[in-house]
Amino acid sequence: MSYRDVATKQVLIWACTAVAARMPVAMAPLALVFLVRERPGGYTLGAALAAAYVIGEIVGAPVLGMRMDPDRGRRHLVLGLAGGAVGFAGLGVLAGAHPVVLGVFAFLAGAAPAAAAGGQRALLTSLVPERSVAQALSAESMLMSGVWAVSPVAVAGLALGVAPRLPLLLGAALMALSIAGHRWLPAGWDTGERDGESGRIGVLLRAWPVYVTGAASLTLLGLAELTLPALLEQRGIAVGWSGPMLAGLAVGAGLGAFVYGLRSWPGRLRGRSVVLMCGMSVFVSLAALIPGAAGIAVALVLAGTLQSGALITRNLSLREAVPPGALAAGYSVMYAAAGAGYAATGSLAGGLLQVVTPSTAILAGVALTLLLTALGWWGEVRREGTESAGIRRKGTGSAAPDAAASSGAVTDLTAATAESAAPDAAAGSGAAADLTDDAAGPGCGR
Repeated sequence: MSYRDVATKQVLIWACTAVAARMPVAMAPLALVFLVRERPGGYTLGAALAAAYVIGEIVGAPVLGMRMDPDRGRRHLVLGLAGGAVGFAGLGVLAGAHPVVLGVFAFLAGAAPAAAAGGQRALLTSLVPERSVAQALSAESMLMSGVWAVSPVAVAGLALGVAPRLPLLLGAALMALSIAGHRWLPAGWDTGERDGESGRIGVLLRAWPVYVTGAASLTLLGLAELTLPALLEQRGIAVGWSGPMLAGLAVGAGLGAFVYGLRSWPGRLRGRSVVLMCGMSVFVSLAALIPGAAGIAVALVLAGTLQSGALITRNLSLREAVPPGALAAGYSVMYAAAGAGYAATGSLAGGLLQVVTPSTAILAGVALTLLLTALGWWGEVRREGTESAGIRRKGTGSAAPDAAASSGAVTDLTAATAESAAPDAAAGSGAAADLTDDAAGPGCGR
């Protein structure tokens, strides 16, 4: 296994298109805070706008993802990205508008392109051979780790050095460029059978254990990120180190994605996921307990390394759990689950930091993550057992009628043979008697 099959012209075009589509998503929350921070109550308003944006993502991803037609996927992606470009442009152009107007544009910017990530991932896996899907997902993870590492620096530099509205206008321009990029990519990504809307919803709901485990990994890392400044203060370390430490976490995630795609790993996907999640929990716990800055940084890098592998296993597990025609919708639902988990993490962190120390808050998040991991693992085992039992019942039920039909056919054939043999035997006997009489008669007459 290697990355050779991924290094194609089509995948390169996809990579440029995906970066242009997802850079605005990574920039949005911080850009919204910088947009209104100089207004009265600016930080509170910025947090509210960021919340409206995230709610738009959570609502838009499953709703639009389930309506996406794989044969005409490009059309759906282009329309969603166009809506996102309008939302980002409205925020940048109308920066001084009423908060309600800004909230509507923030919701639109989050909701309209929310299914793009899932559709683009399904498109990527259709551009490479089946044997190289893991490498393609690893490459995507590396690419997105770079996007999320660069975006905060870009937002801060543009908002503080040029104008607060510029990051959002840049986001609108990038989404417009991604629309142009999709013109060079296939119009769809699936030729399999289609399920009705109700059937697709049922298939997606049966894959809930994958969403639970995927959201758990982001929830834990999100809690670590949000509580890191407070943790550094608790340890007597300069808060300014939080930026480089989080950048190191992103670099670790990219490195982990690269290593995961280098070879085929042993064990089932759900087992690999549990091992990676437990390892990540160990390193995040160490980051909460180690007193020195260097130790915290190393623990976060290692946690990011394992987290990217855990997300890749979840994406691969989703490919096993849903049919090809529902993959884009499944990826979108996972995206929404991760967004919901991250939003819940913010509320959890804010509540816990009011009553416990930052290190205790992180450890509480680790315990919750391990609980969700166990729940997801149990759900996958139970689903597999149910599907195996259903296959066995179906096989047994079809074998009995076949055996009965076969037995009946043999009986009918035997009866038919006997019926046809009796007249033939009688005719043969009569012919023999006539032949004897004829032979005896002439002989006696001479």
